[in-house]
Amino acid sequence: MLRNAFAIAVAVVIGACVLKLVTGVVGGVFGLLLGLAWVALRILVFVGAAYFVLSIISPDTARKVRERVGVGPA
Repeated sequence: MLRNAFAIAVAVVIGACVLKLVTGVVGGVFGLLLGLAWVALRILVFVGAAYFVLSIISPDTARKVRERVGVGPA
């Protein structure tokens, strides 16, 4: 009976360690992906603002950029 209780306790400790390791890895990957998404959003906002200013200052150049990127007419 004591050996059975000890085996269950060891299994619980090993399970807790594995769970902590897995959640730590998943949390790190999630944080990395969230950080990359934040950087991508900042780049998108910056490029959008630059294109907006370019379309106001020089519509012909904005049209050339739009054609080169491959987006249809706006």
